[in-house]
Amino acid sequence: MSKRRITRKAVVATGVAAVLLPLTAVATAQAAGTQHGAATHTRSAAAAPTASGTPDSALTRINDFYGAYIDAGSEEGGGKLATELRKFYLTKGLQKKLAKWEDKNHADGVLRAQSIPSKWSVTSDGSGAGHTWATVKLTWGGGVVTKIHVQADLATKKISDIK
Repeated sequence: MSKRRITRKAVVATGVAAVLLPLTAVATAQAAGTQHGAATHTRSAAAAPTASGTPDSALTRINDFYGAYIDAGSEEGGGKLATELRKFYLTKGLQKKLAKWEDKNHADGVLRAQSIPSKWSVTSDGSGAGHTWATVKLTWGGGVVTKIHVQADLATKKISDIK
């Protein structure tokens, strides 16, 4: 055999081994149930967190509002920003309604609480008759969860009711 032919075969064999050996090691580890195999499997199955939206969606606006409002409440001096967020995202009628609710209940009407949650999520409850509805799930310290029902106008994308 020529030296050139041996070299080509060695390169091909090395390339095949470089691909197959790690795959074989992972498959063997997974079959054996070792930590390495489990971790490799979990990493490949888990998707990276994503967030998306569109300014044309009332549901996106609800999510954006709650995210920004909770962030503002978490920051020292965030009261002014929270007020500006209310002016931008909420209808004037809802702002008046919340002011009455807050006077009566001595709590934040947007969150229906006196403190700031650690997490939130927004789930669509459907749309129709010019509105979209969503459930906002707030998670508090200790894992306590509350739900708020929010309505937004499809034409203006502004939040028009919170219950």
